[in-house]
Amino acid sequence: MEADLTGFNIDAPRWDQRTFLGRVKHFLNITDPRTVFVSEQELDWAKMMVEKSRMGVVPPGTQVEQLLYAKKLYDSAFHPDTGEKMNVIGRMSFQLPGGMIITGFMLQFYRTMPAVIFWQWVNQSFNALVNYTNRNAASPISVRQMTLSYFTATTTAVATAVGMNMLTKKAPPLVGRWVPFAAVAAANCVNIPMMRQQELIQGICVKDRNENEIGHSRRAAAIGITQVVISRITMSAPGMILLPVIMERLEKLHFMQKVKVLHAPLQVMLCGYFLIFMVPVACGLFPQKCELPVSYLEPELQDTIKANSSSLLDFLFFYRQLLFWKCLEGAPGYLSGIIYFPAPLRTTIPLFLFFCCGKLEN
Repeated sequence: MEADLTGFNIDAPRWDQRTFLGRVKHFLNITDPRTVFVSEQELDWAKMMVEKSRMGVVPPGTQVEQLLYAKKLYDSAFHPDTGEKMNVIGRMSFQLPGGMIITGFMLQFYRTMPAVIFWQWVNQSFNALVNYTNRNAASPISVRQMTLSYFTATTTAVATAVGMNMLTKKAPPLVGRWVPFAAVAAANCVNIPMMRQQELIQGICVKDRNENEIGHSRRAAAIGITQVVISRITMSAPGMILLPVIMERLEKLHFMQKVKVLHAPLQVMLCGYFLIFMVPVACGLFPQKCELPVSYLEPELQDTIKANSSSLLDFLFFYRQLLFWKCLEGAPGYLSGIIYFPAPLRTTIPLFLFFCCGKLEN
């Protein structure tokens, strides 16, 4: 029996994006690492099916399950702005295999200076490739800006790791195992704002409930980028904080001391277990379409809204991009969530971001 595809919208999310669980399911679906191993022919088939579904001309006999699978493959491998096939290493579905290998080796080889420098460089190079692959085509990033961001993040990560290694030489061994996480967190706090500095300088588009563009807000950009920083750190935190505790205890066992060659593969595998859950959890931590009180916007934008709006607007909306990836572009207007940050985050982080970008602009 042929499925009824009347009114089927292939771009509509399958799960309620107003809820945390719905967002986790959404990202668990499109960051599935198994899609990395799908053949080129099957990816091309998926793109064809998605494009035909958007035009309403799917082949006879097509089932809903086939279209949903095609959309999953399309989202995992093709850029949402350009429709071009992304390189495998830069895809979000490669975050698990790529992240588990790099994180595992960072946690294993933290004792010597050359190893610390090398693996921090590898990690930042991987992040740079992911950022470039998922860049926002609507807001192009110059080669100079991307290069500056890459070198600054790498320098920050290496300096943090090397400095903390020197400071923790006399500390308990477990403290030294946490140095890689501190370096990764510090690099994220620098890398992401620098890569998105144009949004902080010029602002991002804010809209009303009917998707009408109202203006551009730098404060909305600061909130969105702050969320991305928090998500990226959250993604790596459980593995890089808990795994050192686990390995510290395991390595004291007699049989583990006899198989030291297996310590690195074991850490890589355990990192994979953490990332299986933490990649979708971190991606779904905040809504993609965020709701912001008008009272929090810049005074000049508030005046513009009051002058041009016939009805009183209490909230405006903006899209938060994870990395440079517009996962829910074209999603229905109900995908909203109110952002409530603690007072320190509402003030210190946006001020820090504006300060950094002001220095870069000058």
